[in-house]
Amino acid sequence: MKRVLIANRGEIAVRVIRACRDHGLESVAVYSQEDRTAIHTGMADAAYSLSGTTATQTYLNGEKLIAIALESGADAVHPGYGFLSENAGFAQSVIDAGLIWIGPPPSAIRALGDKVLARKIAAKVGAPLVAGTLEPVAGHSQITAFAKEHGLPVAIKAVHGGGGRGLKVARTMQEIPELFASAVREAISGFGRGECFVERYLDKPRHVETQVLVDKDGHAVVVSTRDCSLQRRHQKLVEEAPAPFLTDAQNKELYRASKAIMKEAGYIGAGTCEFLVGLDGTISFLEVNTRLQVEHPVSEEVTGIDLVREQFRIAMGEPLGFNDPIIKAHSIEFRINSEDPGRSFLPSPGRITNWVIPTGPGIRVDAGFTTGDTIGENFDSLLAKLIVTGATRKQAIERSRRALAEFAVDGLATALPFHRAIMQDPAFTENFRVYTSYIENEFINNIPAFIATTQVLQTHMAPEHLIAEVNGKRFEIVVHAPKPVIKRHRAKAAMAGGSAQSALTSPMQGTVVKIAVEVGASVEVGDLIIILEAMKMEQPLMAHKSGVISNLTVVIGATVSSGTILCEIINA
Repeated sequence: MKRVLIANRGEIAVRVIRACRDHGLESVAVYSQEDRTAIHTGMADAAYSLSGTTATQTYLNGEKLIAIALESGADAVHPGYGFLSENAGFAQSVIDAGLIWIGPPPSAIRALGDKVLARKIAAKVGAPLVAGTLEPVAGHSQITAFAKEHGLPVAIKAVHGGGGRGLKVARTMQEIPELFASAVREAISGFGRGECFVERYLDKPRHVETQVLVDKDGHAVVVSTRDCSLQRRHQKLVEEAPAPFLTDAQNKELYRASKAIMKEAGYIGAGTCEFLVGLDGTISFLEVNTRLQVEHPVSEEVTGIDLVREQFRIAMGEPLGFNDPIIKAHSIEFRINSEDPGRSFLPSPGRITNWVIPTGPGIRVDAGFTTGDTIGENFDSLLAKLIVTGATRKQAIERSRRALAEFAVDGLATALPFHRAIMQDPAFTENFRVYTSYIENEFINNIPAFIATTQVLQTHMAPEHLIAEVNGKRFEIVVHAPKPVIKRHRAKAAMAGGSAQSALTSPMQGTVVKIAVEVGASVEVGDLIIILEAMKMEQPLMAHKSGVISNLTVVIGATVSSGTILCEIINA
């Protein structure tokens, strides 16, 4: 292995490029039109255009990625996470092209990426499981039947999903049809397939996982446990290693079950086994992610193991050469997403006008963007990860408060205000009473909505970096020309759902994926009107008043900006 193509973008592409440099490997970046000036394109030894804007046209286009790998002289492909990282067909195509696939065998991806098959493997090795369907469901009526037999709530899950996409929790029988349809849409949008299954949903569970490495000889180690219970929309916001407040018996079972599942599946490489831990201490297997996780840095920080370089070593056939490492510290990761916690974590595309990262003892920042970058709606909302490590959990929390206070991002909303608030919440910092739906159910969210900024541009003489493409390959050109200086003034952001007036406005930039009403229809407060998709997540918009639908101005597939009037609800 000498040259690695990174089939991804953002902070994970930067992370892999750095590991390539440390390992003495050359790196090849790819990019969409939106990412032409992104950090990862300039850091790599070479960068090639994917000639498109959407995920389907670019980072989900396996044929393009393999063609670029061959054209660029790469002999290996690292998929990062998301996109095609858990696509067995893409993995096989990489191998068939004569390239090294830096990931598990396609057979293991198929077995564990299919969550129904993964449950069967887990059952075979004696891993604990909650009740669930043995096969994908054919429609919402099967989910209703399951819920009648096993009780509510139930989790509707995309068979080939991950990262919280294609996962919906139904707490009433009436909402099952719409949530099933939404899960299918998200699964198709994010993963290309819409099959779903259903299982019992444990209320107030902790989300605990294990980072596993397996070499070609079947030697498996658990690098650490992690707790990822702080989530919104079933997607993680804060993760830490090791998972706190587990008993020795629970740790032992997590390690045992994880290794057994991976070995039974014929796994090779880095992967994560995810579990739920109930209030009574019961452990239930959730799924396997057949790739590197977003939260992998906390496991690295508490063990000193570079997981990406271990992926390289395993892909080249080297033995691990070590057993379960000793945990030597405590580490917490904060996902810095472009979302507004003051408006229920609505996606917040925009332009970064200021970017100041923290430094000092125990601080690591893995970032994919910086000042001047524009964050669009086509991709994930993750901008960076702040990883804070201390000798103890208490010290890691203390350092986290300082680092979060130093972290400054302007121009668009981010999750930073939430992270600062949760570091003052005793439920997280002291007695650890958080669980996967804690943010929705118990967290007292007094965070104000983001106040947007508008920009007034002036100029002064400074070098400007321009980007040129020759036959799809990226080159940087430095031009000594005027460069913009940004001044800002405050402007109040549009609020979700409008007000007591008639207009229903879009709370964010997004794409209309469903319209549930038509002109003249009567609606009540809380009825579904429109579903928007932004940054690969669906956002339902409900009626803010009772009345009759009028002036419905949008169609399915339309892209709308924040504040756009979508329809009016007039008095009957």
